[in-house]
Amino acid sequence: MEKFYLAATSNTPEVDFDFPQRRLSLKGESYPESAAAFYGDILTKTAEFLQTLDQEKIDVSVQLLYFNSSSTKMLFSFFEMLYQAAEAGNAVILDWYHDVDDETILEFGLELAEDFPSIEFHAHAVE
Repeated sequence: MEKFYLAATSNTPEVDFDFPQRRLSLKGESYPESAAAFYGDILTKTAEFLQTLDQEKIDVSVQLLYFNSSSTKMLFSFFEMLYQAAEAGNAVILDWYHDVDDETILEFGLELAEDFPSIEFHAHAVE
């Protein structure tokens, strides 16, 4: 599969999915007018990519400064896919970055770690 890249805008994150290298990165803020429309293609391409894997390692980096409730639902779908890939025998490593003073983003990440125990979770505080 080819790389998938979307530049960040004022209300959508940078999406840098290097499928050949098995590195997926989301960075920025996520409060698009329609989260379902924005994340639809992202989820489709991710699902297609994950179906090609067999006992492989996937590195995921999430550095979201802010995301709204509709983005939360889409992100949860994204992590559910990654969880299924991990349950199928792939190693999914999630590096979750949060502002050192942002308890909300940290708590969401910790919730993901609890909800999806097959994903190897690493929290990183950023100043």
